Amino acid sequence: QVQLVESGGDLVQPGGSLRLSCVASGMVFSWYVMDWHRQTPGNQRELVARITSGGSTIYSDSVKGRFTISRDNAKNTVYLEMNSLKPEDTAVYYCKGRFGNLEYWGQGTQVTVSS
Repeated sequence: QVQLVESGGDLVQPGGSLRLSCVASGMVFSWYVMDWHRQTPGNQRELVARITSGGSTIYSDSVKGRFTISRDNAKNTVYLEMNSLKPEDTAVYYCKGRFGNLEYWGQGTQVTVSS
């Protein structure tokens, strides 16, 4: 079955950096549009970044210029490089894969930005 497993979440000080990874299995990874979303308690999940099967990317305004999404199809992995982290980036980060009407989510990884 399809699995998406995130890792890399941690406690980091403001201004710091983290790299999240999401490893996919059970799917033809290169076909999928891959997203990173995040969610804080009481709020809806919001799209942070997206990378298409062709490598095109989009970012939310709140992370543009600070975060970078990338993918390695040989490793079935999508990454989120996060720099200049702010307390408001604190959230559970989820990866999502979508191909047509197929959609899969990972279990999430906690990122906490605090001094």
